[in-house]
Amino acid sequence: MPLLTTGISHHTAPLEIREKIAITRPDNEEKVKELREFGDIEEVVLVSTCNRTEIYSIGPQHSRDQVHQWLQATGQLTDAEMAAHCYIREREHSVRHLFRVAGGLESLVLGESQILGQLKESWQLAHEAGGVGKVMDRLFQHAFATGKKVRSKTGIGEHPVSVAYTTVLLAKQIFGDLASKTVLLVGAGEMIELCGRHLHDKGVSSLIIANRSIERAAELASQFDAHAVALTDLPGMLHKADIVISSTASLEPVISAKSVKAALKQRRSQPMFLVDIAVPRDIEPETGSLTNVYLYTIDDLQQVVDKNLSERSRAAKAASGDVDVAVAEFMRWLNSARASVYLKNLHKHARMNSEELSARALRKIQAGNDPEQVITQLANTLAKRILHLPSTRLRQAAEEQDDELLRVATRLFEPEDNP
Repeated sequence: MPLLTTGISHHTAPLEIREKIAITRPDNEEKVKELREFGDIEEVVLVSTCNRTEIYSIGPQHSRDQVHQWLQATGQLTDAEMAAHCYIREREHSVRHLFRVAGGLESLVLGESQILGQLKESWQLAHEAGGVGKVMDRLFQHAFATGKKVRSKTGIGEHPVSVAYTTVLLAKQIFGDLASKTVLLVGAGEMIELCGRHLHDKGVSSLIIANRSIERAAELASQFDAHAVALTDLPGMLHKADIVISSTASLEPVISAKSVKAALKQRRSQPMFLVDIAVPRDIEPETGSLTNVYLYTIDDLQQVVDKNLSERSRAAKAASGDVDVAVAEFMRWLNSARASVYLKNLHKHARMNSEELSARALRKIQAGNDPEQVITQLANTLAKRILHLPSTRLRQAAEEQDDELLRVATRLFEPEDNP
C-alpha cells in the first residue's frame, strides 16, 4: 500500500490558490471522514495551515488519483491549476517531506516552530475521525521526534522567527518605535496570541483585541493589558488603529475596503498599516489600493523573512542529515512491518497444515498403525504441502524467464554452509 503526500503549498502556489483549498479546524475531522469515503483510502491525515494543505494517505495505487480528484473538487480548481500547483510525493519521498515539514525546513519562515504543533493537532483530529492506523500513527510519531531533534541539535529554532514575529518585525521596520502606536488585533487564535506577545515585548502600550467571542478576546487581552471588543464593534474601532493585524478563521473578509476608507477619513488620512495573515483572507484585497494604506498579505511577508534566512539555511543543511537518518529508520520499520504480514500468513498456512496432519497421524497411531511409519509419512506430506506453491511458482518463473524471482528464491532457499 503506497504512502502518499498530495498537496499545495506556498512553494508551489500563490495565496489565491491556497485559500481555495484551505480547510478550517472545525471542518478538518469531517473532511477526513469524507476523504475516506470518497475512495479506497485506508489511513489519512489532513494538514491545513496558512501556508499549505497536504493530505498524507495510505491506500492502493489507484487511490493516488482519488486523492488528487478529491483535492481538486474541494478547491474547485481547474485541471491546469492542479497541474501547475499540486505536488505528489510517494513512499520514502513522502516520509522525507513530512519530516522536513515537522522540522520547519519547508516553512515560509525557515525553522519556525508553530508547524510542529499544527501537525500534532492534525494528527489528533484525524485520529478522532478514524483516519489514523498503525502505519500513519508510527509515521507521525517519527515526524514529531524528528522535528524536535532537528530543533534541539541544529539550533534552527534559535532567534525565534515565526509568521507572527515576522509581522511585528515588518511593523517595526515601517514605524520604528512601536510604543506610541495603537495596534488592533483581529481574532484570538494562536497566531494573534503570538503577535500580541511579540508586540507587548516591543513595548506597545495601546493594544485592542477584537474577536467574535468577547469572552475569548477578554481572556487574551488580560495577558497583555489590552482592551477587548466584539467583532461587531470592529468598524467603529478601525480609525483608532495605526496597525491592524488580522487572523481569523472566517470564510469571508471581516474588514472591508469601505470600512477602512471611512476610518481613514476619521484619521484625516494618517497612514494605516494592515497585515492579513489569514487564509482565506480577512481583508478585502481592494483595500490595498486606498491612499495611505499599506496592506500586506502572508505572501508579502517573504520579503522580510529573506533577511533572516542565512543562519537558518546553514542549520537546515545540517538538519538534512538528521532527516535522512530518520527516514531510513522509518523505512526499515515499514518494510519490516510489510514483511511481517507475509510471514504471518506463511506461519498460519504452515500451522493449519501441521494441525490437520498431526490430528490425522494421531488417529492412525491410536488405530494401531506403526508410529515410526506414521511420523515419516507425516513429515513427507507436510513438506510436500508447504513446498507445493513455491515449487509451482518457481517452475512458472523459469518458464517465463523471471530472473528476479529466481534470484530471490536462491537467496531464500540456498542451504547454509555447515560449520
